[in-house]
Amino acid sequence: MLSDEIIDAYTMPGEWEQHERSFIAWPVKDSMVWPENYNEVCTGYAEVIRAIALFEPVTVIVNKNDMDMAKKMCGPNVELLKISHNDAWIRDSGPTFVWNKNKKLKGINWKFNAWGEKYTPYDLDDALASKILSDMRTFKWDAPLVLEGGSIHSDGEGTLLTTEECLLNVNRNPDLSRFEIEELVKAYLGIKKIIWLNRGLYGDETDGHIDNIACFVKPGTIMMQVCYDPNDPNYEITLENLMRIRNSEDAKQRQFDIIEILQPPIRYYKGKRLSLSYLNFYFVNGGIILPIFGGEAEVYDREAIKTFKKVFPDRRIVTVDGLPLVKEGGNVHCITQQMPLGY
Repeated sequence: MLSDEIIDAYTMPGEWEQHERSFIAWPVKDSMVWPENYNEVCTGYAEVIRAIALFEPVTVIVNKNDMDMAKKMCGPNVELLKISHNDAWIRDSGPTFVWNKNKKLKGINWKFNAWGEKYTPYDLDDALASKILSDMRTFKWDAPLVLEGGSIHSDGEGTLLTTEECLLNVNRNPDLSRFEIEELVKAYLGIKKIIWLNRGLYGDETDGHIDNIACFVKPGTIMMQVCYDPNDPNYEITLENLMRIRNSEDAKQRQFDIIEILQPPIRYYKGKRLSLSYLNFYFVNGGIILPIFGGEAEVYDREAIKTFKKVFPDRRIVTVDGLPLVKEGGNVHCITQQMPLGY
């Protein structure tokens, strides 16, 4: 366990803080749910990479055999870093960064078990964060906890959002109690208050990651994707989560302002419901990379864009096609990991 002195000194910054760079891991065909879509998925990744590169440096983690393809598709304005990996969801397998009041940066290396050992092998992904931190010459903390970056969201001021469905799932840390998990999360992220929602989106194979259903947009303000169709399982899920947020306070004893955004229409791919979410967006320096879905969702896409422009008037909203990514189970936030500007 970390000392109280370290806990008080460091905290996980909000994702809207200035980034030094973004990390993305290039897709691995052998790990895909639908490997026949490999070229489509690579095109989707490349679109996100090129969009981020308009705003800040991008480091793309690439397997040796994919270097030529990644270089061709990503363009000249990104860095390619050769590190072997099993899968391409770097939000979950990459490091989480924290800083102190002087923005001294440290990286946390969580344990990774492929979302409760749903996919194997995952040994290379479990080692990925450590290798990235070594390459970046950033001090590393090894945390004794299985945790994915998509399961947590920080307000930068000591408050964390997460779900019980994921963080307390027995397929992550079966030997730890709720209290022990909470204490470890607080210790390594410098968190004073955890807001526990119950579940994430229905059918989300990550066991309810927070980054599909709720996020901070600034301290004291939470954006949440909602559903008002009583026949949709997300109706009950989002109403319960809304109630929990309304009855909660942050670490500074503020009640939350809530911004609601309607979920897009239900869509299936090969018989499986897709976890469509506008909240799986990504902050970049001066901008937002926002997935949209087209087709029956066009009206919802336009409303989402309008909401984001209103919430973030000083940021440029860049939209990308979210379908190639979500067919594989995630979206823009899931495939990215920010490295805050630090010293």
